Amino acid sequence: MTPKERVLATINHQEPDRVPIVLGVSNATGIKMKPYRALKQLIGVNAEDRYLYDWPELGTAAPDEETLTRLGVDVRGVLDLEPDWVLEKNRSRPPHSDYVDSWGSGAKEVTPGEWFPMVTPLAAATTTEEIERYDWPDMDDPTRVAHVAEQAAALAAENEYAILATPWLLFPLERAFAMQGMDTFLMNLAMYPDFAEALLWKIEELCKTLMGHFLAALGENVDIIKVGDDLGTQESLLMSPQMYRQILKPVHADFLRFIKGRTGAKVLFHTDGDVFPLVDDLIEIGVDILNPIQTSAGKMANLEELKGRYGQDLIFCGGIDTSRVLPHGSPEDVRREVKRVIETLGVGGGLMIGAVHTVMNDVPAENVLAMVEAVEEFGHYPLGEAT
Repeated sequence: MTPKERVLATINHQEPDRVPIVLGVSNATGIKMKPYRALKQLIGVNAEDRYLYDWPELGTAAPDEETLTRLGVDVRGVLDLEPDWVLEKNRSRPPHSDYVDSWGSGAKEVTPGEWFPMVTPLAAATTTEEIERYDWPDMDDPTRVAHVAEQAAALAAENEYAILATPWLLFPLERAFAMQGMDTFLMNLAMYPDFAEALLWKIEELCKTLMGHFLAALGENVDIIKVGDDLGTQESLLMSPQMYRQILKPVHADFLRFIKGRTGAKVLFHTDGDVFPLVDDLIEIGVDILNPIQTSAGKMANLEELKGRYGQDLIFCGGIDTSRVLPHGSPEDVRREVKRVIETLGVGGGLMIGAVHTVMNDVPAENVLAMVEAVEEFGHYPLGEAT
């Protein structure tokens, strides 16, 4: 199969020739610049360093084509960008000063070269009047998606790789965190629920506007749309299931209805942590692919139950632990973990292998290479027949 055929078979619950690999094509499936540079050196690739979303402060690499090919990655990404005026403003700002995006939120440099989201313009807000008075971004700015149609059409004409499209930070809960700070917004969910709900709906309204332009630019040249919101921690949810269902689930449901009304692409929903109690809810609102399957978090470690209960309804994407195995294990440990995940979640198809979220700076390049090589070794169908 071609990589595109391999992915299409998988996301349609069919067995491909081998388990697809998803790496480096969005921030949730990405690789930080430090391990990317080490990986290029390890495999002998000489390519320039570029940053995903043209955002150096994010720290996530935009891998070059040779590296993606050498790693056997089966998807290619199409992304939006911040408006031209924001990119130019941040390129020309004083060194080490705050990065501020079009929403007015942003990041501070906490140590040299390390940035953390600490610019929160609505941190003190608790009323709907403050939401109405805020200077919200222009989601109709054409420079956000001016490149999308050409990139997607070129990938479609090549017809080699599946197209995974990821407009950046169009996620209501995470954007609310960016506007207020995570602790503050979670407190407001409990103390000022009317305000918190109004803020989520306002953000979702803006997200839909940009998503509409993004999907129109893509046209039919897209196979998977990535959205999401981090809902879990290592041991539990960020909020009770009841609060999710009452406040946030209707927002997510409306967003997914909007997307599915405009594209036939599958929806990949990224949500970190132990989200096992909400998997039925995510299926109900239309999630097709669940990412990143954080196997170190609570009940998400029970891959057998995940596959048994939800394998008919969901495609699983990710699964290779970035808290212990990839950063601290040996290449042989990584090889064994890939084999375990494939033999559990990959039965009958329905699995795309990748790291749990971004490959961080503490992951050795040798372990990234071991991960993709193990897919080649153990991921061919029928499973159990190592190449």
